[in-house]
Formats: sequence, C-alpha cells, structure tokens
Amino acid sequence: MHSEDNCIFCKIVKSEIPSHKVYEDDEVVAFLDISQVTNGHTLVIPKHHARNIYELPEHVAADVFQTVPKIANAIQRETGAIGMNVLSNAEEIAGQTVYHFHIHLIPRFGHDDGFGAKWETHMDEYSQETLKQLASQIKQHV
Repeated sequence: MHSEDNCIFCKIVKSEIPSHKVYEDDEVVAFLDISQVTNGHTLVIPKHHARNIYELPEHVAADVFQTVPKIANAIQRETGAIGMNVLSNAEEIAGQTVYHFHIHLIPRFGHDDGFGAKWETHMDEYSQETLKQLASQIKQHV
C-alpha cells in the first residue's frame, strides 16, 4: 500500500520535500501540518517508518512520546493556546490519511476555533462485570 519509498513523511524526514520543521533530533521530527486546523497545528513523527501505532516499535514510541510535551509546551508558549488536543489516527476508519505514524498537536483557543472532538459515551451499556471481563481479556494480550 504505502511504503517508505512513496511516503510523504519519509520524504520530509529526508528533506526531499519542504516542510516547516519546529524540532528535529536523531529520531524525531516535528513540523507544522499544512492543513493548520488551528494556529500552530504540528505533527510529531518518528524518523523510523511505521504505518501506525500497531507497527510502532516500543523504543521508537519512547522517542516520540518523550518529545511530545516539549513540542506542546513550545506551541502553547508561542500561540497562547488555552488547551491542546493530542491525537493519533490508526487506519482509515479512524481518519488516518498518511500511513506513517504521527501525533497531531492541535492547539485550542475556544469552542469556535475550528476543531471539535466530541464523542458519544456508552457508559450505561457496560456493567462493572462487563468492564472487568473486558479488562481481563485485554490483559492477556499485553
């Protein structure tokens, strides 16, 4: 489907296509998202190509996730954001469009800033016993 050879983010890592980088080290790159959902919308990506969270090696995840607070704080200081959505989409059903793991840092400025992250809850549909059983089943795979 999408290999490293035709991955737009891999091309950004290699500086084959332009981007507006805000951070770079040996393992991680952060750059402004061209869509700018809100002012300062930034993507944090590993230089290592992994399709999404399911394929992301733990040591690569550690590199990325330890960088996220540093970038988020820099964005907040520069933009004055009053909040921040931190999200990553895995597969098309979740909204992934570029198949190279990335974290969106979306600064928030108010309820009318152009981004909404509301979802339905189904708390009434899950008993404590059902949740206990589900947790137990998930633990078996960790």
